[in-house]
Amino acid sequence: MTSGPEADFARSCVPSITSSGRRTSLLTEDGVRIEAAYTPPRAPVGAPSDGLAVVLAHGFTGALERPALRRAAEVFAQHAAVITFSFRGHGRSGGRSTVGDREVLDLAAAVGWARALGHRRVATVGFSMGGSVVLRHAALFGGARGGRTDARTDMVVSVSAPARWFYRGTASMRRLHWVVTRPTGRLVSRLGLRTRIHPEDWDPVPLSPVAAVPRIAPTPLLIVHGDRDPYFPLDHPRMLAAAADPDTAELWLERGFGHAENAAPEALLERIAAWTAERATERDGN
Repeated sequence: MTSGPEADFARSCVPSITSSGRRTSLLTEDGVRIEAAYTPPRAPVGAPSDGLAVVLAHGFTGALERPALRRAAEVFAQHAAVITFSFRGHGRSGGRSTVGDREVLDLAAAVGWARALGHRRVATVGFSMGGSVVLRHAALFGGARGGRTDARTDMVVSVSAPARWFYRGTASMRRLHWVVTRPTGRLVSRLGLRTRIHPEDWDPVPLSPVAAVPRIAPTPLLIVHGDRDPYFPLDHPRMLAAAADPDTAELWLERGFGHAENAAPEALLERIAAWTAERATERDGN
């Protein structure tokens, strides 16, 4: 998986857009077509979070049409407009998955679309692989070092994300590594999981989530993780929280919660949505 220097990502990248209704095709900076959808806010005009858009970034093997992401979108739409999309190699999007590397450009395209639609505030909420992507995206396109671009985010929520790459400490992650790294695994992924994976290794290895976190401040950051996560144990969220600015970051360790959007209960999604709306209101008041 070939990637340019991390700094090369952090520049303005409002995408090329062709639209049909509320469905849209976004062209990423590296030329991959990404399917995306816009859900208007259910909250009344003039509500405290009016003008906020939440961009949801799904986990590995997820997609715009998957029930778990659609369910999350409906919850967040009670507070803000919502943009959902399929990462490259997933759903009807083009390209092949790089498992969290070039996906930063997919997210940047979706955030750029939200800005192009006129939203004053944009929050990024990512699950699992998407959680690692929102962290790197926030470090590269905002915060103290990333500069201010059309793809910047105003609030970041990372749910069920890893802290470091190449983790194999659980049976679930060992199975995932087999899927990603073996030809037979990639065939199973394409046919059974409808996810197309790039066959090449990362070169160079992208910035890790824990290395990205210190670069996010002063952007507000929420880290959410379950104590029943079968992929990443609790040392991952604790490592992320320890690397974050304590004045701008929060850590929620959720009892009984498993992994990512598929396991997230509606009550937890509602609390996260309320957090994004509250932070948007606070930043509008500054």
